[in-house]
Amino acid sequence: MFLRPIFVRKNGRRYAYWRLVESYRTERGPRQRTVAYLGQMDEAGRLGVQQAIEPRPTSSQLPLFADFEAKPEFVEIDRTRVRVENCLSFGGPWVTLELVKRLGLHEFLKREMPVGKEDVPWSLTALILVVARLCEPSSELHIAEHFYRQSALCDLLGVPASKVDDNRLYRGLDEVLPLNERLQVFLKERYGTLFAIEYDLLLYDVTSTYFEGEAKANPLAKRGYSRDHRPDCKQVCIGLVVTRCGLPLGYEVFAGNRHDSTTLQEIVKTMERRYGKARRIWVMDRGMVSEENLEFLKSGNRRYIVGTPKSQLKRFEQQLLAQDWHEIRDGLEVKLCACPDGGTETFILCRSRDRREKEQAMHARFEKRIEEGLAKIAASCAKSRQDPVKVAERVGRLRGQNTRAAGLFDIQVRSDEHGAAQITWTRVEKWRAWAQLSEGAYVLRSNVSDWTDQELWRAYIQLTEAEAAFCIQKSDLSLRPVWHQKEERVLAHILVCFLAYVLWKFLGQLCKKAGLGDEPRRVLDELSQLRTVDVILTTTDGREIRTRCITQPTDHQKIILQHLGWELPTSLRPLQM
Repeated sequence: MFLRPIFVRKNGRRYAYWRLVESYRTERGPRQRTVAYLGQMDEAGRLGVQQAIEPRPTSSQLPLFADFEAKPEFVEIDRTRVRVENCLSFGGPWVTLELVKRLGLHEFLKREMPVGKEDVPWSLTALILVVARLCEPSSELHIAEHFYRQSALCDLLGVPASKVDDNRLYRGLDEVLPLNERLQVFLKERYGTLFAIEYDLLLYDVTSTYFEGEAKANPLAKRGYSRDHRPDCKQVCIGLVVTRCGLPLGYEVFAGNRHDSTTLQEIVKTMERRYGKARRIWVMDRGMVSEENLEFLKSGNRRYIVGTPKSQLKRFEQQLLAQDWHEIRDGLEVKLCACPDGGTETFILCRSRDRREKEQAMHARFEKRIEEGLAKIAASCAKSRQDPVKVAERVGRLRGQNTRAAGLFDIQVRSDEHGAAQITWTRVEKWRAWAQLSEGAYVLRSNVSDWTDQELWRAYIQLTEAEAAFCIQKSDLSLRPVWHQKEERVLAHILVCFLAYVLWKFLGQLCKKAGLGDEPRRVLDELSQLRTVDVILTTTDGREIRTRCITQPTDHQKIILQHLGWELPTSLRPLQM
C-alpha cells in the first residue's frame, strides 16, 4: 500500500488531498484500488500513515522517509459531523460468490471461457449474470443500471460499475452458451465430490415457459399446452433431470409444441451419452407414459417407475374392493398387484386419504355447477322457444367446463311437436359408485422387481423434487416470461437460470448439512441484509477520512454464519479469478 495525492483547484488555489491505495495483481496486469480517503495531511501525518502500512524491512535497504524524524500525527474527530454514504447491498452477492467458490464454478469459467483483449473477462461477466439472477432476478438492462451499481459486486469482483452495461451482459450470454454441456458434466462431478451423491434414481419432468413478444426469430417458440395458463403466447418446453435429493443433473430445451412423451427417449439418450449407461431407475409422471416409450426403456434394460392414466384404475376394480392394503403412513395405503395381462411388470395400487377428500370436494363442486347450469337451460326452454341444436351446444359447453362430473349426468335434448327444445336429465348412479370407489386412488407401474411397495412409492413421490425445481425457477428466479427473441439468447437465459438454481440447491444442501433446515431462501434473505457503507470521519480542522466497511451482523446472522462455517471478510478484496 502507498499514499497517492489528489489535486483539486478551488478558488484559484491548488489543494492536495491524500488517499491510501493498494496494489493487487490480476490476469490483466496489476490493478490498484483505494482503501481509504485521508483528506489533507501535512508531512508528519503522511509519515504516520506510511509507517503504519510499510512492513518492517528484511534487508539493509533504508525505508522511505528514513531520514525524517517527524512523529505520527493524531487528529481529533468532530463526532457531530460523522456520516455514512454509499450504502450498498453486500450480503446477497457475497453469499452467492461464496457458493461459487466452494462449487469451483469460477475456476471452471476462467478455464473454459475465451480470454481476449476485453476490459472485463467473460468469466466475470457470466458471474455477474448468475449472481444477479439469484439475488435480484431482472433484465440485463436493470442489472447494469441498478443492481450492479447498488450492490458491492464492484468491490467483490474488482470490476468498476462504468465497465458494466447491458451490451456487455448480452455478449456475456452469447459467450457462456457454448459451455452448456460441459457445465452440466462439471456440476455432476462436483456433486459427487462434495456430497457423495448417488445417481441410482433420476427424476424427469417437463415444464414450459412463455414469451412476451412474437419471437419470430426463434424456431423453438411454438404454441402448445401451457402450464402457465398462457395459451395466447408462444413458449418453449424444458425437460429437467434431478437426483433424488433435488440437485439438477441436466436439462434440455424443446420446441413449445412438443408433447411430454416425445421428449423421453431424447433425454435418456442424452444423459447416457454424457454420463454413461448404468442401472439407473427413471422416475416419471403419467404424461411420459406411452407403450412406445416403455418398450424403449425395456429394450435397453433400463428400469423405471412411472405413473399411469386414471383410466388404468378400471383394471384393478377388484383389488380396490379388497381389504389387504398395506398402510405405510397415516392416511396412505398401497398394495402390489400383478400385471393384469400376465407380463413381468409390477403395478403399485395407492390410495391417499387427503387425495380422496380433495377429489370428493371437486366432484361435489362440479356436480353442483352442472345441476345449476342444466336448471338455467331448462328455465330458458320453458320461458321461450329454443332451437334444439343451440341447446345441445350449450349442454356440450357445460359438460366440457365441468368434466370431472360430466359422466354423472345422462342428458337428453329433444324437440316437441312444435320443434321447440326440451331437456331432461338423470343421474347415473353406476358412475357415482365407481367415482366413490376410485376417489383418492392411483396406479404406478414399474419393472423393478426387487423393491417393496413402500420403496417403490417413496421413489415415485420424490418426483415432487423436479416439480419444486420448476416452481422455484419460475417464482424465485423469474424464469418466465422470456423477453429475449433470438434462439441463442433464450437458451442462454435458461442456462443462467439453471446455474442460479444449482447455487440455490447447493446452499440448501449446505444448510441441511449445517442443521439450518432446507429453506435456502430464508438464509439468503437474512444474510442479504448485510450492507457495506462508506464512513466519513470529519476532523475538527475540516479534513475528512473516508473508509468502507461492512455492517456488523446481528445475533441471528452470526448464528447462521457460525453454522455454515463462514466468516465475513475484514476487507473487500476481489474474487481471485
